[in-house]
Amino acid sequence: MSSVPPSLFGFVPHFLAGMTVNFEIAGIALALGLLLGGLLALARLPGGFAGAAATTVTGLMRAAPTFVVMFFLLNAIPRGAGLSGMMIVAVSLVPYAAAYIADSGVDALRHLRRGSPLASLLLFPNIARAFFVMVMSSGSGAAIGVNEGITVLLRQAELLPSLGDKLLVFAIGVACFGIPLQAAFAIVRLVQRRLGRIAIRNGVGLAGPATP
Repeated sequence: MSSVPPSLFGFVPHFLAGMTVNFEIAGIALALGLLLGGLLALARLPGGFAGAAATTVTGLMRAAPTFVVMFFLLNAIPRGAGLSGMMIVAVSLVPYAAAYIADSGVDALRHLRRGSPLASLLLFPNIARAFFVMVMSSGSGAAIGVNEGITVLLRQAELLPSLGDKLLVFAIGVACFGIPLQAAFAIVRLVQRRLGRIAIRNGVGLAGPATP
C-alpha cells in the first residue's frame, strides 16, 4: 500500500464533523416521526374507520422508498422556499420513522390497555433502533450534496491518487460508522432480550412491532 498522503491527516476531523450531520438528520426525522407516528398509533388503537385509514396511511409510508421521496421533495419544493438539503433528507426519512413508530406505538398502547406496562417499554429500544437505522440511511444525502459523512468520505477518496489510499479512506469510514452503530444495535438487542426475559417471568406475552 502506498504511503498515506499528508492531506489524509486532515480528513478524519472533517469526516467526524460530517458524521454529526448524519446524527442531526436522524434526530430531526425521529422528532417528526414521533409526532406523526404517535398520532397514527392513537388513531389505529380504537379501530373503526379512523383506524383503517391510519393503517392504510402507515402502510403507504412504510412502502415509500427514502431515495425516491428525497428526490421528489428536491424537485417539488420551490428553490426559494428556504428548505436546506439537510432538511430535505430529514423529511424524506419521516415516512419510515412515522410508520415504524406507529407500528411500535400501537403495540405499546395495546400492552398498556391489557395491563402490561413492562411489555410497552419495548417501544423505547424500538425507537432507538429506528434512530440508528436512520443515521445509516442519512448517507443518501451524498446524492444531493449534503455535507454529511459519506459526502466527505467520497470527496476525500476522489483526491487520492492510488487505490490503496482510497481503500484506506473507505476503511476509516467503515470503522467510524460501523463500530459505534453496531455497538448501539447490540445494546438495543440486549435491552430487548432483558425486557423479554423479565416479561416472560412475569407471565406477560410480548408481541414484536410490525416490520417497517
